[in-house]
Amino acid sequence: MLSALSAAGEATRLRLMVLLAEAELTVSELVIILGQSQPRISRHLKLLLEAGLVERHREGAWAFFLIAQSGPLATFVRDMIARIMPNDPVFSADRARLVEVRRQRAEQAARYFEAQAQNWDEVRAMHVPEERVEAAIREIVGPAPVDTLLDLGTGTGRMLELLAPIAGRAVGVDQSPQMLGLARVRLERAGLRNVQLRQGDLYALPVEAGFYDLVVMHQVLHYLDDPTRALREAGRALRADGRLLIVDFAPHEEESLRMVHAHRRLGFAGEEISACMEQAGLACIARRDLVPRPDEGGKLTVSLWLGQPASAHPGADTGSTVSPAEERV
Repeated sequence: MLSALSAAGEATRLRLMVLLAEAELTVSELVIILGQSQPRISRHLKLLLEAGLVERHREGAWAFFLIAQSGPLATFVRDMIARIMPNDPVFSADRARLVEVRRQRAEQAARYFEAQAQNWDEVRAMHVPEERVEAAIREIVGPAPVDTLLDLGTGTGRMLELLAPIAGRAVGVDQSPQMLGLARVRLERAGLRNVQLRQGDLYALPVEAGFYDLVVMHQVLHYLDDPTRALREAGRALRADGRLLIVDFAPHEEESLRMVHAHRRLGFAGEEISACMEQAGLACIARRDLVPRPDEGGKLTVSLWLGQPASAHPGADTGSTVSPAEERV
């Protein structure tokens, strides 16, 4: 505690902590906001890191900093920041410059999204409406709060926007810095401050093992050449009684998704995902198929699978726990 107070007890470092409680920021962004040199900002951040008051994670050549999200000082540092006068002129000026940095981020993300939007719109138009999918996700996850949420292949961050409000802490992982940029803008607009984004490989997750209550893989598996390996890594992140939610296409014959949109797999049968889960040490405890309605034309079916570590279900059948009549919704 004394080391933490010593690290925090300097004007620039206190300003840094206030900013990093608002948003994940790079050194270059902090240089712009505080108007100080890069070596000076880096030295202050190093001291804050060593004291456990901030966290750092890498996205390619960039490093992002955020106020401590876990550890013995996480509550202390947020309580300390909450005691700062909100109308203090120094911090008010810093926040005004932070708004400008966020605006620049949003413009950059918008340019990337504009370039990619047609591809995403084409894929979304091919399956049952997003509203039905998201309603089913909410239903299968349930309204009860979760301590820790992990979204794998987070993309634009929509699943975090949907589910982070029920989580104490949420983390999104994606390999693409451009996608993480889009997600960061979305989450900032939603005012979600309990979310951290990390660049990482789904086969070697940059997250704590046995830490997460809920892990989500939304429209991810069809891009992967080894789904079982990814599920095994997702299972490693789960607590003993945690849950893994998979959302993906049922089997289909839309070859354009393979040729144009880089899908490696044209959907998954329920039994295939259950078998992959079993190989990954998981048990499938529920499944739903969102079949297109007559007024929705020839849309693709979207399936949801819910799994848990097999150790939580000794002797349980690894297949679906719902009947075929119940699961086709």
